[in-house]
Amino acid sequence: MVLITVPGFAWGADAATAPTWPQVWINPGLYSYHFDRNKGYRDNNIGIGAEVAVRNDHVLLAGSFINSDGARTHYGGYEWRPLHWQPAGLNVSAGIIVSAFDGYPRYHNGGWFVAPIPALAIEGRRVGLNVAIIPTLPDRVSGAISFQLKVRVW
Repeated sequence: MVLITVPGFAWGADAATAPTWPQVWINPGLYSYHFDRNKGYRDNNIGIGAEVAVRNDHVLLAGSFINSDGARTHYGGYEWRPLHWQPAGLNVSAGIIVSAFDGYPRYHNGGWFVAPIPALAIEGRRVGLNVAIIPTLPDRVSGAISFQLKVRVW
């Protein structure tokens, strides 16, 4: 019996039913809250992205967004999420993303680079939130906490 239901999220006994694989999620980019608030970085990093959770611990990622410097970034990567909790019937997992990015003009002149990123996923049945910590790479990439809403489409 579900005690409280909010569209996309459910709290109660039935919310923790066994998930099916694969799962496909889409997102409209991300919001970045930069550690250095005085440099005028763009926080609204609109774009399009997708993730395919092939199993509980393994997720493939790809997409594109306008980065904090105002340039187009493409990315593709893998997320390993070995830590799992189910508070209030939500699926919460933590791990690390290893992804390739381009488009940052101060890093390899906008060319590709690989970065490890600590990440947390909070997921209901149809709606979720990814939270990641973007490390600061001095004179290359501005550090931030990013928030990415996502919708499960399959």
